[in-house]
Amino acid sequence: MSEQFRAKLLSLIQKDFPLTPKPFERLASMLSCSEDKVLKTIKEQKDASIIRQISPIFDTKRLGYKSTLVAFSVKKDDINRAIKIINSHPGVSHNYERDHDFNIWFTIAVAPDSKIGLENTINIMAKKAKALEAIILPTLKMFKIAVKLNTTGKDAKKEKIQKRVFKDIKLTPFYLNIIQHSQYDLPIVHEPFLDLIKRVDISYEKLFSTFLELKDAGIMKRFAGILNHRKAGFNANAMVVWDIDEEKADEIGKKAAEFSAVSHCYLRPKYKNWRYNLFTMIHGKTADETNKIIDEISHEIEYNDKRSLYSLREFKKVRIKYFSPEFKVWEENILGDRL
Repeated sequence: MSEQFRAKLLSLIQKDFPLTPKPFERLASMLSCSEDKVLKTIKEQKDASIIRQISPIFDTKRLGYKSTLVAFSVKKDDINRAIKIINSHPGVSHNYERDHDFNIWFTIAVAPDSKIGLENTINIMAKKAKALEAIILPTLKMFKIAVKLNTTGKDAKKEKIQKRVFKDIKLTPFYLNIIQHSQYDLPIVHEPFLDLIKRVDISYEKLFSTFLELKDAGIMKRFAGILNHRKAGFNANAMVVWDIDEEKADEIGKKAAEFSAVSHCYLRPKYKNWRYNLFTMIHGKTADETNKIIDEISHEIEYNDKRSLYSLREFKKVRIKYFSPEFKVWEENILGDRL
């Protein structure tokens, strides 16, 4: 297997995985090779933990969940305790240690039927984790979310961000059933959707048209392969935070989001102990490459101050299991002081 072929295949599955009964055959056609070669390569990349998962990527908030980014300031001696508490929550999808006094950063979502609620959940976790300080950083405006690593090195430096208008649909039991059953890792076989259509008892045509309906409604962002950044060679991943004037946030946020190396770009609130409000997640293979991108962005946007928060350790990175009983069990355990 050539490195060029591997890079092209990884690039393809990150963008839009083919929604067809035989997607690996379609990928093989796109790459002018055999289906067996595609299957073999993807299995190898999964075994090497370079591909984390191939599945639908759903929008947490459009499914009725409440979510936010959170930062805790935790003493070094209390980090292990804090990680255990934070990672125990089924709605925590990402959890990192970063180089700052606010050293533990995680994203959390609570279910639509949560009895505790988002803010109370975070306050309880902060107390149990012995956090010295905690800041809750919800999204005020989202400019971009699209994790597509430039594996080929040929992607354009900038990309035009298209504003999408979503259709309204009611999340009926039919849609919820499809979401619950399809959110798991796709098997790497000739007909990977076959087991799914049997379980939900629908045709291929109905399954794929439903995926497109969910995508048009913004409930499903895309169906794609998710890579392990570090395993894929992107070892210098920085969350760069900027202090910008909120009145100019639209203009500044759109400019920053156009950089292809920026996977996430959000406007979040400021606090007395936290003055940064524009958040950009930047992926590079080396610190020099990432710093160069940061420098290029800094020459194109207006800002008062900035800080690069590199991830020191990854404690958790998973897909949330939506509509799972684990959320209710966690709340019962935390209220019963069993965590």
